[in-house]
Amino acid sequence: MKFTKMQGLGNDYLYIYGEVPQNAKELAIKYSDRHFGVGSDGLIFISTSEVADFKMRIFNADGSEAKMCGNGIRSVGKYVYDKGYTDKTELTIETLSGIKTLVYGKVKTVTVDMGKTVVENDITLTAADKDFTAIPVSVGNPHIVVFVNDVESFPIEKYGKILEKHPQFPDGVNVEFAEVKDGYIRMRVWERGSGITLACGTGACATVSAAVKKGLVKADEFITVNLDGGDLCVKYTDNCVTMTGGAEFVCEGETYD
Repeated sequence: MKFTKMQGLGNDYLYIYGEVPQNAKELAIKYSDRHFGVGSDGLIFISTSEVADFKMRIFNADGSEAKMCGNGIRSVGKYVYDKGYTDKTELTIETLSGIKTLVYGKVKTVTVDMGKTVVENDITLTAADKDFTAIPVSVGNPHIVVFVNDVESFPIEKYGKILEKHPQFPDGVNVEFAEVKDGYIRMRVWERGSGITLACGTGACATVSAAVKKGLVKADEFITVNLDGGDLCVKYTDNCVTMTGGAEFVCEGETYD
């Protein structure tokens, strides 16, 4: 299996051009392993589409299939453009959460129209010894945003893995822990199926959407979201979200069973 490893703010995936094989789950688990495999947050398959320019399917490191990945879709755009599969500078990508539009900016950046987000009312969730006020947000995939006072020292691993599998979310949920700073948002993430990752594009969109709804930041302005892997710029407008960030090649290779 020939692959290209790419990353967006440290959120790394193995990209394979072609139809999704029947054993995609097993392949994702095997090759995502950072000690006995190639090492990644999952596998992304790119293929032709009947309703868009290309189609992407995402399998997390634990083998579960995700509906959408903001960092991953930016790299899909760079992949098909740099590999010569298209010469368009604006693309549509079919995902399990709908068709998304990509627009190329500078050499290493891609802007994604993420579509509408749905921000629900606050809920209270108990994890271990602590109660959390969480804001559920759908960005095509499920998120909860938890605003904390000091995100740097917050024990994300302790609580993230519990909240991900909270009974409130039988299919699991992505968990964003965020702190609104002076002029930007600092965010860390526990991704459903992957654990702590350096960045999550849909998570950044969920966090800005929740922050706007709570009156913590303004709508119609690009807000910088600082993640462990770098910065994303996110703008929330009338429930629609636009995200701009980097996408870079890491390496290419071929796996052998």
